[in-house]
Amino acid sequence: MKVTFLLTAADAMSDAERAVFNQAAELAAIGYDVSVLSVFKVRRRRFVPPDGRVATGFLIEAGGATHRPVRDSGLDEARAAALASVPSAIVERRCDNRFNRLADVELEYALQNTDTDLLVTTSPGLMAYAAAFVPTGVLTVHHEQRVPELGGPEGEPLLRHTPRFDAVTFPSARSYEWFMETFGAGNPQLDVIPPAPLAGFRPRSTLQTRIVLLSAPLVERAGVVDALKAWATIAPNHPTWSLRVIGEGPQIGLLRRRRDQLGLHGSVHFISEAPFLAEEWAKASIALCSSESEAGGLSMMEAQAAGVPVVAYDCPNAPRDVVQDGRTGVLVTPGDTEALAGVLTRLIEDDQLRHGMGSAAFEAAVRFDPAEVTGRWDGLFRLLAAARDSGSRAELKAARLAAHALHAGNDGAARAAAAAPASTSRTKRLRATEERILKHDRSLVRDGGQVCRIIDSESPFEISCTNLSLTADALERARIPYFTVRDTKVRHSVAVHAEHRDEVLKVLAETYPGAPVYIALLNDADSPTLTTLAELATDHIGATFAGVRVYQSAVTASRTLRLSAAYGCTISFWEEDPEDPEFFVSPTRTLIGARVPRPALRQATMVLGGRTYPSIEPYAQTLHHDFTFPIDAVYTWVDGADMAWLERKNAALSAMGIVTEDAATSAARFRNRDELRYSLRSIDMYGPWIRNIYLITDQQVPAWLDTSHPRVRVVDHSEIFGREGSLPTYNSHAIESRMHHIEGLAEHFLYFNDDIFLGRPVQPSLFYLSNGQAKHFTSSNAIPMSAITEGDEFSRMAAKNNRELIRQMFGRTLVNSFVHAPHPLRRSIMFDLESHFPDAMRRTAHAQLRSPTDVSTASSLHHYFGYYTERSVPGGLSAGFVNVGLSEQLQKLNTMLTARSNDTFCLNDYHDGDVSEDEQDAILAGFLPSYFPVASQFEFGSPRNQRFHAGLLPGFPL
Repeated sequence: MKVTFLLTAADAMSDAERAVFNQAAELAAIGYDVSVLSVFKVRRRRFVPPDGRVATGFLIEAGGATHRPVRDSGLDEARAAALASVPSAIVERRCDNRFNRLADVELEYALQNTDTDLLVTTSPGLMAYAAAFVPTGVLTVHHEQRVPELGGPEGEPLLRHTPRFDAVTFPSARSYEWFMETFGAGNPQLDVIPPAPLAGFRPRSTLQTRIVLLSAPLVERAGVVDALKAWATIAPNHPTWSLRVIGEGPQIGLLRRRRDQLGLHGSVHFISEAPFLAEEWAKASIALCSSESEAGGLSMMEAQAAGVPVVAYDCPNAPRDVVQDGRTGVLVTPGDTEALAGVLTRLIEDDQLRHGMGSAAFEAAVRFDPAEVTGRWDGLFRLLAAARDSGSRAELKAARLAAHALHAGNDGAARAAAAAPASTSRTKRLRATEERILKHDRSLVRDGGQVCRIIDSESPFEISCTNLSLTADALERARIPYFTVRDTKVRHSVAVHAEHRDEVLKVLAETYPGAPVYIALLNDADSPTLTTLAELATDHIGATFAGVRVYQSAVTASRTLRLSAAYGCTISFWEEDPEDPEFFVSPTRTLIGARVPRPALRQATMVLGGRTYPSIEPYAQTLHHDFTFPIDAVYTWVDGADMAWLERKNAALSAMGIVTEDAATSAARFRNRDELRYSLRSIDMYGPWIRNIYLITDQQVPAWLDTSHPRVRVVDHSEIFGREGSLPTYNSHAIESRMHHIEGLAEHFLYFNDDIFLGRPVQPSLFYLSNGQAKHFTSSNAIPMSAITEGDEFSRMAAKNNRELIRQMFGRTLVNSFVHAPHPLRRSIMFDLESHFPDAMRRTAHAQLRSPTDVSTASSLHHYFGYYTERSVPGGLSAGFVNVGLSEQLQKLNTMLTARSNDTFCLNDYHDGDVSEDEQDAILAGFLPSYFPVASQFEFGSPRNQRFHAGLLPGFPL
């Protein structure tokens, strides 16, 4: 069988490329006709394949200033350069910016004319090319060399093309779980196949060389900067030791500058490449891996095969698979450069420890057996060939594609499953226990690598309270003293004396046998170092850790919202300060600090989620950070497709002498995408501290809205305009100028458009200071320094009018507009605008349509006036924005849904885009229910609405 491995740059020779050449050589040794095809040749010098039996070819010469095809393509240098300057039509630049239009042409030519029997792609980008160009008769295998569960744009081709391949392989069992959850029945043949060192003799290190060796591509995710930071604390105390970094990459200049800034030019050496890396490991005494993610771990395997202990960040996924923590090396929490330096120092100074770990590493290296790995590849290839020869291959592929189509989004991509916690103790015992729990309770599901209960009406704040209750139940069962702690997080925390550490693990195991309750052991940085089921907690008695996070993972039926460890309850172990026994020390900072004097431990209580918990007196007091005033929300809303509303509007426009069209014709152009419904869901889920919600409308009420709910009130335009202004009005500036006249409205309120959403749990402090000052969020967009012109949009005209008013009163010239986010407002400021700018406010209120004389009060004038009268201050938030009318922006939606990293976001739809109205409808109909799958308590008949009316929905007061 002829097998071709497809690489992006074969001569880069980092771990990924070396792993491919190693495997190609082993397959050639058992009779396969193996070759490597590389898209780019990135080095000018001649490339010699590591094994003469493996033919290596290149498509594009990329080592010089310009790219050109290796074959005689007929393209002159200018045309080749022009093609190379155009982004690829197959692989989006954000997924992999190395590909271009010249690569498209050369790969299409090479793949459509290939004579191989089986093609193995080695990156998601190459997977996209194979899906587009490989002939039907060629078997296709994708060998994923990243950690796919970490997501990111680079992996998006996986979500589209995996079902089209005959098989997908990857180095770690954790990735297998991710593929199973992501694609389900759309999965092809899956197999876990790690890399392996080449067979044969390998020299062994003496561990006396005083060299720490790091081999990695010099890119950001390799974490070499962290290695330099750690080495800066080691070098002054161990001047005879050196750090050698082998690798090439775009960060080489930055890293050399950083080395010199740290004064390490004498002890840190960068080496571009080492043709015989096995000899380099034999020269080292310690191997270092500071990568943020490590899928295969070939260098760590080679280091151990040379008898060298490994110090590595405990990142996904290879370090835990390759390094036996405490035996063949040491794993360190990613990003903790202080701990990294400490471990390296210990191995440098303790010869006995270093040699002991080195011997254990050498003995354990037999696990990385190249013959076994080659056997797995051989078995997979034979299985695929048998399916092809039997005729079942096409039928299996059709079934996969059908399953994929049923669950993929509008862009043809599968929804990426959540990744299991990187700290998961993925033992056979844990897996077997999870399977037993799933079998016993069929209502549970597996999602994100954990056993989850399905929810349909709980918010993140309720989940946090549920996990607090789970924790308290266990502690009270064993009569372990505890008290609730207050900090700035959504999740709750309780304090327990450190002497009860082992007892806590024991009672958690006793309280939750057979239950889907997880625990994570925490370090001093409050980061999980190990995650397992509570039932298995006693396996870790005797371990040292700063805290335990207790939680149940919960997921919606749609699997689009998962609430897990981030909302768990933390048991933090407090202990006496060794320097002053009159103080207790918390491992993390709380609202009253990390050191608490004994006299402050006077008993008190706190009510959380309807349950009373023990606490201490300082936490029961009103602290500086606390909010004691109510905050409301105000929406302006219109259903533009409502026939009655359109007829009223046409009558008003006709009275102004404006020609109108038939209401039915006009209604057909308006789309009601239910954004308001989902915006209210966002408040219910992520901002439960908002007191009342006011919906300003013109004789309209959403059919789904429960108007009997005491926290919701529909406000007609007539209520806020009174005798001021002109009704009916179709001018949003006019409506915004009068919203503070709502009877009963709080002094502090957030103004939402219905296309604005809260994106994750937020606190009032995002929008206000605890002394009542409002915040505002300035945009980088500048207001043009020119007078109003006929070509200006009305919003820009209003901004220029605002600027003139502020200049006249305060002598300051405004520059910036504000981001698309909820606007934190104060009624008193709005009333002051009426008294200080009566003419401008009156003109705006009387303009029935947008006018060149308008001011924009809520979205701009309020903030600047408040700032200059010391009642509004600049703030910061993560605000997402997507124009769903532009196809180039739609790709943001998938990232927004999976990452959920925005505090707020806006989905706007400019009318000059290239996405049709029907397509926009379909996109939002898929996105909004996925982001907000839990119907709010404000919707008739929803589970949360029913719980509210039954008195079962806990309140979350300030």
